[in-house]
Amino acid sequence: MTTEPDQAAGERVDARAELTRSLREYGALAADWAPAFDAVDRAAFLPELIWPFEHDTGASHPVDRRTDPDGWERAAYADVPVTTQWDDGAHDGPEPGRTSTSSASMPALVARMLTALDVFPGARVLEIGTGTGWNAGLLAARLGDERVVTVEVDEAVAARARANLRAAGLHPEVVCRDGRDGWPDGAPYDRVIVTAGVRQLPTRWLRQTRPGGVILAPWGTHYGHEDALVRLTVAEDGSASGSFLRTAGFMKLRAQRLDWELFAHHVGDYPGEADTATTTVPLSDLGVGRPYAEKPFLLGLLMPECTHLLNTHAHDSTVWFFDRTEGSRAWASVVYRDDAEPGVATVHQSGERRLWDEVTRALAWWREQGEPPLAAFGLTVTADGTQRPWLGDPTRPVPSFR
Repeated sequence: MTTEPDQAAGERVDARAELTRSLREYGALAADWAPAFDAVDRAAFLPELIWPFEHDTGASHPVDRRTDPDGWERAAYADVPVTTQWDDGAHDGPEPGRTSTSSASMPALVARMLTALDVFPGARVLEIGTGTGWNAGLLAARLGDERVVTVEVDEAVAARARANLRAAGLHPEVVCRDGRDGWPDGAPYDRVIVTAGVRQLPTRWLRQTRPGGVILAPWGTHYGHEDALVRLTVAEDGSASGSFLRTAGFMKLRAQRLDWELFAHHVGDYPGEADTATTTVPLSDLGVGRPYAEKPFLLGLLMPECTHLLNTHAHDSTVWFFDRTEGSRAWASVVYRDDAEPGVATVHQSGERRLWDEVTRALAWWREQGEPPLAAFGLTVTADGTQRPWLGDPTRPVPSFR
């Protein structure tokens, strides 16, 4: 049976209204943002072919509006992130590519970030990472077109976002350039919102923000993929400081991605002449393999220039640690086997930097502090770009265990 146009339009309105209602009930969407969410249709910013993320499987799958309009509609209004580009645009075809490089973020996260941004009438906002344009559209609907500038590094993505916004009757300024540079022509800004993971906060963002202004960004270390939203307030001296709010997962700024090929040579003769020992630290204490876990993020604060990853097989799991210091070949691995003595894992360490020893000392320190949660930590970025994580307040920098 063919759906009549009026019926289909009504179902779309109902689905959009249901998304807004559920976000409010869930506590993600503040009342003052509800009109913008009602007015700016997420689905209108999505392409015909999308790849919604499935939380149950941890994978993305293709949904094409031309062949599955009902499935596409469900995905468009579901509270899940949706990939809209793979491999910086080099990917072609319906199957997922290697690396997702542009997306529409999870609506609940979009709502929480906009609430945390704490805008006010007349506020001027800079967005880093335009993506589909939906987030910029929400800002423009709330504040006015002339108060919003959004920056996108990918020319094709920027062009599509600009077209999406115009079709929705919205006209914020869309600039195609490296987001690290911000957009000085529109400065100073009262608020800066970043929708890409950051490993080094650019000083240009600080300089383009008014004293007392806010920078909201997903920040993290190269210890892993984990980000945490940090809300920084810019001071008169050009520094910025604030607490972490919650963990999140974002695609990284293109210029700040981690090159995993840097570590390929470390373990060519694994385990080679590495020192061998055992540990009773359980895999769960490391927080690996769990999305949005706080533990890996916190370990990254305590272990500068270290990267970790998890490899899983049928009967064992191996956690790897690599030293990112230039010229270093230090690494460690912890192997958890199903057939090993219960509660005991095998540790290999190689190089002058004893990475597993650092992990155990960092975990011990965290326990000594009373196992503080993510929200107890924060970040200060000085005017020259120095980044200093802290616990409790900026006068208590976290130690380094390297």
